[in-house]
Amino acid sequence: MSVRIAVAGCTGYAGGETLRLLLQHPEVSIGNLTAKSSAGSVLGTHQPHLLPLADVTVLDTSLDTLVGHDVVFLALPHGASGAIAAELAAAAPDALLIDLGADHRLESADAWTAYYGGEHPGTWTYGMPELPLANGRRQRDQLRDTNRIAVPGCNVTAVTFALAPGIAAGLIEPTDLVAVLANGVSGAGKALKPHLLASEIHGSASPYAVGGSHRHIPEIEQNLGRSRGDAIRISFTPTLVPMARGILATCTARLTDAADADAIRGAWADAYADEPFVHLLPQGQWPSTAATLGANTALVQVTVDQRAGRLVAICAIDNLVKGTAGAAVQSMNLALGLPETTGLTTIGVAP
Repeated sequence: MSVRIAVAGCTGYAGGETLRLLLQHPEVSIGNLTAKSSAGSVLGTHQPHLLPLADVTVLDTSLDTLVGHDVVFLALPHGASGAIAAELAAAAPDALLIDLGADHRLESADAWTAYYGGEHPGTWTYGMPELPLANGRRQRDQLRDTNRIAVPGCNVTAVTFALAPGIAAGLIEPTDLVAVLANGVSGAGKALKPHLLASEIHGSASPYAVGGSHRHIPEIEQNLGRSRGDAIRISFTPTLVPMARGILATCTARLTDAADADAIRGAWADAYADEPFVHLLPQGQWPSTAATLGANTALVQVTVDQRAGRLVAICAIDNLVKGTAGAAVQSMNLALGLPETTGLTTIGVAP
């Protein structure tokens, strides 16, 4: 199999990480690379680490430059994928379109309008293969029969992996969930912003989108609700910390009457026993973002705070790999009928 790939938004962090993974994928060839403001430059100006593509000219993002490929990755800001995706769907209905942005993740048009504004671009098949569903199956079954994939948000991925087994097993209260995240600054994108300057972020940690305003909240609640059919409520607070990559999600939840330490450990162990990329660590070992650097892995640990009567679940991921580009490639593999792990690694970079 030789699958021809195009990447729109190739000069950003998500686009660059997608290309890094695709360069190691044995079944694809890379076609057109596109962007908007940087069209006409060469990719090496923006992604000097991608040496095999350094001399490739970046084209303008348009229907003409993207049509004709088997797979198109849309690594664009929220609100930018919907229009070009609609054009591509009309011109090339059989092409596999993969949106790394937020435009097609939410099922609720009202939630989209409330958190993103404007008209909802529509809902695509959700690109989280490991997500447990209320019918006892996993989301990967739906990815095997689609040509439209919406890649999850990076924060959403970490919180979902931390809490979904407990929701699915009925061991934690679905309306008493709390998540506090430590986030690497690459999750905020590559655009120049004063609060992301080295002089501002170095030696500092600062919260953002406090008080229920973060755009990933409805997506988290959507995911966890699909695990059992419950109404979900979560208090979610992300925090920027001085690292380039990574998310450490510390989540707590009130236990139900059915919960005990053995049942909880067993629920997480069963949920991830056969998953190639999500790993429940041995008891006493805690996730760290450093252990996931460059890998398509999610590391999870769970315990019970007996005094407080709450579960504590922690998940670490590389926000650019398992949180974005790795999930995109993993979902692409399923949609193309390839082994799910093709071109992806669980081997991190240390120190």
